[in-house]
Amino acid sequence: MNVCGFQRVYPQQTRIPKFRFAPIRASGISCKPLLKSCKISVLRSSTKLRLCASANSNSHTAKAVAVPIVPSAPSPATDSAEYRKQLAESYGFQQIGKPLPDDVTLRDIITSLPKKVFEINDAKALGTILISVTSYALGIFLIAKSPWYLLPLAWAWTGTAVTGFFVIGHDCAHKSFSRNKLVEDIVGTIAFMPLIYPYEPWRFKHDQHHAKTNMLYGDTAWHPVMKEDMQSSDITRKALTYGYGPVRTWMSIAHWLLWHFDLKKFRKQEVQRVLISLAAVFAFIGIGWPLIINKTGFVGWIKFWLMPWLGYHFWMSTFTIVHHTAPHIPFKDSNDWNAAQAQLNGTVHCDYPRWIELLCHDINWHIPHHISPKIPSYNLRAAQQSLDENWGKYLNKAKWNWRLMKTIMTTCHIYDEQENYISFEQVFPEDSQPIGFLRRVMPDHA
Repeated sequence: MNVCGFQRVYPQQTRIPKFRFAPIRASGISCKPLLKSCKISVLRSSTKLRLCASANSNSHTAKAVAVPIVPSAPSPATDSAEYRKQLAESYGFQQIGKPLPDDVTLRDIITSLPKKVFEINDAKALGTILISVTSYALGIFLIAKSPWYLLPLAWAWTGTAVTGFFVIGHDCAHKSFSRNKLVEDIVGTIAFMPLIYPYEPWRFKHDQHHAKTNMLYGDTAWHPVMKEDMQSSDITRKALTYGYGPVRTWMSIAHWLLWHFDLKKFRKQEVQRVLISLAAVFAFIGIGWPLIINKTGFVGWIKFWLMPWLGYHFWMSTFTIVHHTAPHIPFKDSNDWNAAQAQLNGTVHCDYPRWIELLCHDINWHIPHHISPKIPSYNLRAAQQSLDENWGKYLNKAKWNWRLMKTIMTTCHIYDEQENYISFEQVFPEDSQPIGFLRRVMPDHA
């Protein structure tokens, strides 16, 4: 840590008892001191801050360090329940789990689950299709009949409903939808077509996400920005600042474009299946879009397809961000990476309103899905109950709230080996106005 060059006291803040938090480096989880400006409200109360000028930074970086008001107060253990409770409240979590011991393996966790959660039930699988088709049809009806001022509600419903199509294809890709693998490939391809998402390219990359969850340079889903990328050019820096800031809840669109249409990103033996999926997607574009435009006009294409599609990407981005992103969840180099810790400690269970969970087939009961992708979506709740009973103290849990999203969108930016994440504002303050804007306008309710 740099030596403090100056000190500032915020006079408007009130005094409360304080604790000094010491950093720890634990397996699978990293509970850091709240050194960053975005973490200064660990107790959601006020504190005195010392701003430390970074001596070795190209920019004038300021770091905030909590200073105890009562020097004689005892310092709690950083792995204590009280520490994690305070940290959870600060981040918008309900629970931050204990570090998983190094000697626990992923197989240990899998074998603790009841065998019934792995069973495929064709009737229940068909039920997920029925829910998605009927809810999507209802959404299209609402869009057609709603006055202009109710269209946002109709789009929100329809975008959530079509997200259910994605989850069905997601189960097919994990071979947890049907005992017939050909059926899974067909259903998965069809389910992805309205989203113009190529099924096989996504499946190949998503398998890599599961194999290397929260592995630096290995995970294909959300990962921290590397400082060298921010330094590569002004355009890149601004794009990443907006992408990981104000437009983060739609950044899955960029991921969709960059990862799934370039044949060079796939192995030779994968290319044929990739081409089939691309043909299906372009067939929908070439046939489906003209039919929509012919019947409803270009405005109808926007109303009936584009807006629900943007709604789907809102959930795609939001769900996947929350699943694995928090200031205390580390990304690790392959040499330090541990599968059990990444899947159990590095995944977040987040509760959403019941209608969202219904339409999206419980995809956010996500920890058991990462313990074993072979668990069908309709068995995730039972699997989660088993994990609660056997591994509950190690789990990260949240209920979707504004503080959770604000923490992620204003804090979890650039990779740092010691702190996990540092904010754009700390390293590139001159280009971080979008992050400052989010910090000012986003609600802080938990």
